[in-house]
Amino acid sequence: MATKPVILAVDDDLPVLRAVERDLRARYGNQYRIVAANSGHDALEAVRQLTLRGAAVALFMVDQRMPKMTGIEFLAQAVELQADARLVLLTAYADTDVAIKAINDIRLDHYILKPWDPPEEKLYPILDDLLSDWSATFRPAFEGVRLLAGRWAPGGHAIRDYLTRNQVPYAWLDPTEDAEGRKLAASLGGDEPIDPAIPLILFADGSTLRDPSTRQIAEKVGLQTKAALPFYDVVIVGGGPAGLAAAVYASSEGLKTILVEQEAPGGQAGTTSRIENYLGFPAGLSGGDLARRGLAQARRLGAEILSPDEVTGIRREDPYRVVTLAAAGDVSCQTVVVATGVSYRQLDVPGAADLAGAGVYYGAATTEAVLYRDQEVGVVGGGNSAGQAAVYLSRFAKRVLLMVRTPELSGMSQYLVDQIAAVPNLEVRYETSVKAAHGDGHLASVTNSGPNGDEGLPISAIFVFIGQQPRTDWLEGTVSRDPGGFVLTGAQLTEDGKRPAGWGLDRDPFLLESSLPGVFVAGDVRHRSVKRIASAVGEGAMAVQFVHQYLSGL
Repeated sequence: MATKPVILAVDDDLPVLRAVERDLRARYGNQYRIVAANSGHDALEAVRQLTLRGAAVALFMVDQRMPKMTGIEFLAQAVELQADARLVLLTAYADTDVAIKAINDIRLDHYILKPWDPPEEKLYPILDDLLSDWSATFRPAFEGVRLLAGRWAPGGHAIRDYLTRNQVPYAWLDPTEDAEGRKLAASLGGDEPIDPAIPLILFADGSTLRDPSTRQIAEKVGLQTKAALPFYDVVIVGGGPAGLAAAVYASSEGLKTILVEQEAPGGQAGTTSRIENYLGFPAGLSGGDLARRGLAQARRLGAEILSPDEVTGIRREDPYRVVTLAAAGDVSCQTVVVATGVSYRQLDVPGAADLAGAGVYYGAATTEAVLYRDQEVGVVGGGNSAGQAAVYLSRFAKRVLLMVRTPELSGMSQYLVDQIAAVPNLEVRYETSVKAAHGDGHLASVTNSGPNGDEGLPISAIFVFIGQQPRTDWLEGTVSRDPGGFVLTGAQLTEDGKRPAGWGLDRDPFLLESSLPGVFVAGDVRHRSVKRIASAVGEGAMAVQFVHQYLSGL
């Protein structure tokens, strides 16, 4: 239920304050929350707390003659936090000149002489008119998670990306640029101004987290961060398409299943703005939509989703496997499915590291695109993810430069090549790479190296989609990998006619099984896998069938 708007009454004379409360509740208690305070200082603190919670004050009804802080002095400060509230002053006859002056000085809406009996004649008609006027323009405030951070705060970008990819509704407010953000910053009080470089999250219950970790956010918004059981049939590491598919199939077939995701379900695919070659979606769908559907399906079928947490190792304790989590300790299981996918490589050029999250982004096109409306942006990379991001960004940016190292778009699906050619504000720069990034606090320009030499370009943001780096450092010494870090599976382990060292079973590894029995691999992290979403989903489903075969042989 939405929070009721507030009518705040302030008077230092307690009998008068109780009379005001009584009359206000009798007339407006069903539609408004009536709050009372017996001093200006207490009332200001109440207004700050209401503002922090996202509550709207519809009307202030304040006595003028209060010690330490007069009614007009209170209203002058309160209106900075609740600018749309209607202002009513309770006065004695001798204060009418002060009240009239306040109409011009602080936008006082009305003054009422004490006493106001009977309220049906001297109070309610006035307040009815003011509240009707307020209601006509009132727009309820967002009641979910609110993020207070400057536009160029890298921590703010990371939180926005995390909340977006985890489908957590939120409102982002800039404490220096937005009127609502400035009001919220002022409501926090304190002598020092809010630092826009340090993100602050405010929750509906009034609590806050300053510069929080993703785990702190997850715990606060109710995401599962601890395993419910000490033992599982299968632990799935990674929540991309392969991991989500494995979770759906494993849980649907009665296996006790937990999926552990380091960042957000959907993996690299979850950052994709549009997928148009996935079977069954002729109009296409976003990576976020695919992740949301898969996540809901896995949960409905009984899979646990643990996020965020990082798997740091697997050890063999036959006949079981023990998965070590960075935050939640050890989880025992019979089998493991590794589906950690790949991540984008960092742009290793001067200035890129300093501007990460402040104009230099890795993926994140769907999170940041709207901020670059009518500006020039760049996309670095020649794969499908880069092409999809470039097309998506062209809907907002004045111009998009797609920078690829190759002389043609050979690594991109033809449907994307055709789309790119048809977008008038999208330009492809072939045989081009970023040589340096420049800016003071946020990206202002880049230096490109192209066929005609170096070129400086004024550009507001670059979105980087280069390389495929498997997330397998945590498997060092546990399973066999190729020189690039991709995990070897199945026949790749027995090409010399010998089974892996320490294998210990009287059979060859299954098709998707690693060199450690009972540990299966699916999706992009596997050696020589097909780097497409459909194949990742297929391998996730196949891995569960091999899990069944493995369990039946115990």
